[in-house]
Amino acid sequence: MLSLSLIFLLAGFTQGVSGFGAGLVAMPLLTMLIGIKAAVPLSMLNGLIITASLSLQLKSHVDSKKILPLLIGSVPGIVFGAVLLKKLDADLLQLGLGVFIASYGVYSLCVRPLPQSLGSTWGYVAGFFTGIISSVFSAGGPPAVIYVSRTNWRKDEIKATLSVFFFTSGIITAIGHAANGLTTMTTLQQFVGTGPMTLIGVLSGSLLYRRIKHQTYITIMLCLLIMMGVTMIYFAGKRLPGQG
Repeated sequence: MLSLSLIFLLAGFTQGVSGFGAGLVAMPLLTMLIGIKAAVPLSMLNGLIITASLSLQLKSHVDSKKILPLLIGSVPGIVFGAVLLKKLDADLLQLGLGVFIASYGVYSLCVRPLPQSLGSTWGYVAGFFTGIISSVFSAGGPPAVIYVSRTNWRKDEIKATLSVFFFTSGIITAIGHAANGLTTMTTLQQFVGTGPMTLIGVLSGSLLYRRIKHQTYITIMLCLLIMMGVTMIYFAGKRLPGQG
């Protein structure tokens, strides 16, 4: 239990600073300890602690006009992703997605495109692709993160939007896990044991976040996107035929 708690301490700290990325930290380590089927629902439950905490901390910066396009767009994306998963090779999709995400992160760090006043249409588009990726890979954060990183919103507005969006979609996903029997009594026991460390992690990360300037915050987000893309490339490549 100590190892699991330390993992979620680090995961909570990461998302406390950046507004996303807990799964990027937790999932590779959890799968080595308890396997993917146990790791996914446990990570999702602890993710609810993280996003609920951040949503409460930033409640004065929550704007439904910013969040609703992402949520509404994600619903058809989830349905379309389920269909896509049945017809296409998920590993090739993940490989291509990883290349795109990592390339976007590197490009944005090098070129530094100026923030834009993006219309809500792009929110629906980002939500749609977030839904697809969530359905196929259980990791739908990148499109939403890319979208908010290009806006001219303040860092508190960005983090609040991501937190409420991920919290809402996380509840839906957690219900789905429970309904399909993925959330077991062992999962709940592990959740009770790791939850306090997750909360300590996210609160500690939030303290550091308050000291970070806006541009530094965007840089952290882009670096995490690159890490996420590289991680997806690595694991997809390992599963492709002829690979280790």
